[in-house]
Amino acid sequence: MSKPDALLVDLAATVESEQTHRMSLTVVVGGAVITGLLAPEAVWRERVSEVLTDSAELGPFARVFPLPEQKPAVDPTHLHFHLARILQGSMGIPETGGMYRVAIDDVTAWTVGDFAYSEH
Repeated sequence: MSKPDALLVDLAATVESEQTHRMSLTVVVGGAVITGLLAPEAVWRERVSEVLTDSAELGPFARVFPLPEQKPAVDPTHLHFHLARILQGSMGIPETGGMYRVAIDDVTAWTVGDFAYSEH
């Protein structure tokens, strides 16, 4: 098991402590490039739960994502992306952005900012 990047852990902890969801980040995980905005875990869980609740077929799974009752993690183990895309060739999947949870231990490279494709 590799040691997580302390700077990336600090970045995630700041997102948690400041309860901000405007930090853009791009990471490489298992060869995939994921780009988007970080969100505090509680915000991410709430949004995933809302999406599941609104689905006739997936509604029962919403209860798997209760809001954490404890204070934000000082040493978070995961990054919580919203409005995120997996970059594939000349497009991002999904186009509108999705919700991804990424283990910090699995990140092999990262940069501040997100990538967007342009047709120009």
